[in-house]
Amino acid sequence: MQRNNGILPPKTIGIIGGGQLGRMMAIAAKYMGYRIAVLDPTADCPTAQVADHSIVAAYDDMEAVKKLAEVSDVITYEFENVNLPAAAFLEQQGKLPQGAYALEVTQNREKEKTVMQELGLPVAPFAIVRSAEECEQVFHNFPLPAVIKTCRGGYDGKGQLKIEDASQIAAACAFAEEHCHCIIEQWLSFDKEVSVIFTRSQIGEITFFPIAENEHRNHILYQTSVPAAIPKVVERRAMKAVEKLAHHMNIVGTFAVELFIQGEAIYMNEMAPRPHNSGHYTIEACTVSQFMQHIRAICQLPLLEVSLLQSAIMVNVLGAELEEVVQLLPKAYAGFVHLYGKKSAKPNRKMGHITFIGDTIENVQQQMKTFWEAK
Repeated sequence: MQRNNGILPPKTIGIIGGGQLGRMMAIAAKYMGYRIAVLDPTADCPTAQVADHSIVAAYDDMEAVKKLAEVSDVITYEFENVNLPAAAFLEQQGKLPQGAYALEVTQNREKEKTVMQELGLPVAPFAIVRSAEECEQVFHNFPLPAVIKTCRGGYDGKGQLKIEDASQIAAACAFAEEHCHCIIEQWLSFDKEVSVIFTRSQIGEITFFPIAENEHRNHILYQTSVPAAIPKVVERRAMKAVEKLAHHMNIVGTFAVELFIQGEAIYMNEMAPRPHNSGHYTIEACTVSQFMQHIRAICQLPLLEVSLLQSAIMVNVLGAELEEVVQLLPKAYAGFVHLYGKKSAKPNRKMGHITFIGDTIENVQQQMKTFWEAK
């Protein structure tokens, strides 16, 4: 398959979703000379603040979706819970190069795990239940500890329940009865969680970003370190598994897969069909960011070679820390601060991030220490 002339500036890129990922996509596209349209229910959302055209409507408002298609030459999305009929319509219009299939899979944990399993990729043992009775039956033979999750929705630890021992099975059954369609997974003890982020073009070329090592606090990503401290054999195994998945699903654009590392073994966990929080470090630390590479892919431009310029640590700024970060800005001589322009600073809401880069991880850690001590 050969590439055509592509979608060139100053054409308009439509974005479904107006959060921080859409904002950073839009900024990358603006650097390249594109115009931006956004569809989001909130008028002054982060993406709308940097867009040329804003459509304020619900994501399942088909009239609004048609309007976005009319004003856009190509359309992308910044989160996976896009309305599937809207995505199918845009794909039929030839405006959504990512297609609806990746959304269909990543919106449903059963489909996500089933695709991985059918490809022979390593996943934790799992079972699907739709009632308290089915849940109780599964736990007759299922190893503990385990976790039960809703098959749709849920993020940052929401929509799930950990089952430590048999005394908590009744709570799992009640969870299954309430949510109807759930997945039970064996709880894995792992050494590290990592993200493999890649971009794949419409003609099948693929580039990988350096594997990122993630640290969570209270189920929310706290920081990402690059390069990940993992053996080369694990790195190769992870990239090979993710590449197999990418080509099978015919992915277009930037895509992320989270994996658990246990010794030299890998376990695929979750997918995200768009740029990812753990890839924000690429803006300052790589030759091309996950956002710019995504724009190039959906606009049919050649993908750029990816190299890590320096070691990096990206730290999320939650609502509870926002004011402190703002007050530190006039005193800090290190750290690239990105604030997203969200109006409401709820305690666990992602309000921004800070990326620190340096020759070594030790140097980066010292910069972080200096930043937080600049009071």
